[in-house]
Amino acid sequence: QVQLVESGGGLVQAGGSLTLSCAASGIIFRLKHMGWYRQAPGKQRELVAGISSGGSTNYAASVKGRFTISRDNAKSTLYLQMNDLKPEDTAAYFCKQMVSPAPWGQGTQVTVSP
Repeated sequence: QVQLVESGGGLVQAGGSLTLSCAASGIIFRLKHMGWYRQAPGKQRELVAGISSGGSTNYAASVKGRFTISRDNAKSTLYLQMNDLKPEDTAAYFCKQMVSPAPWGQGTQVTVSP
């Protein structure tokens, strides 16, 4: 059974930083392309950043240069380093395999105050 557990969210002031973690189990993590997604109130869930099994990365234009996705295959953990946070980054953040269908974690809330 696939399980994804996100953590690291919180309340931060604009310009601050947070690092999100996603602990995965039930999958051969090192073989999976993984992504971080977010959903703000009243908006559709969107892909923020993705990382291939080989380590190639891609980012949404809105976060490029501020966010960094990485992975530790030995720990089956996905990370998202978020710097220079803006109020518009406020959302629930989720990790997921970049295939469909695939299960979602419960998410972690990030709130950025002005």
